[in-house]
Parts: sequence; C-alpha cells; structure tokens
Amino acid sequence: MQVFAVLADPVRLQIVELLAERERTAGEIADRFPVSGPAVSRHLRVLRESGVATYRQEAQRRIYSLNPQRLSEVEGWASQLLEQWRARFAALGKHLDDTATRPLEGP
Repeated sequence: MQVFAVLADPVRLQIVELLAERERTAGEIADRFPVSGPAVSRHLRVLRESGVATYRQEAQRRIYSLNPQRLSEVEGWASQLLEQWRARFAALGKHLDDTATRPLEGP
C-alpha cells in the first residue's frame, strides 16, 4: 500500500506522530484513542503491512516503532514539490523585478 494512502487515515497519522516521539507498546497506543482495541489493532496491522511501522515482541507486549526508510517516499515527494514552488517564486520574482525596471509607457 502506498504510504500516502496509509497516512490518509487520521487515526493512523496520529499513531505515526506518536511513534515519531518514541517507541510505544500496542496498549499505550490503544489507550490514546476513543476507538475499540480491535480498531486500533487493524490500524497497526495496516502500518506494519505497509512497512511504515515495525514491532518487536517482548514477553506479552508488542513494542512498535517507525520505519524511517518507508517514510522517505513522503520526504521525496515533499522535496520535489518544494523545488517546484521555489522555481515558480523565483520566476515570479524575476518577472516583478523586470516589470519594476521597465519605463512606464505614456499615452
């Protein structure tokens, strides 16, 4: 599943934000949301299957963390978009500078 589709869900996005702070157990994550435990489990499964999150088992607990390599898709997209906007603003700035130095045409 594409990273953007995974992050489009508000609950999954909030889970990613929590995991960006630090690793968390499945129980800690579930406690942060007003949805059922099975619903949170489904969100965690989507994050695991997409590669956005990983987990390790410690006794009876699953400890989740982010997989930063998988989020590089978002970084690449954002960087490309930023470069496009910088080029547009540079072109606009040049146009405004050229317009400002042009003599006014009279009647």
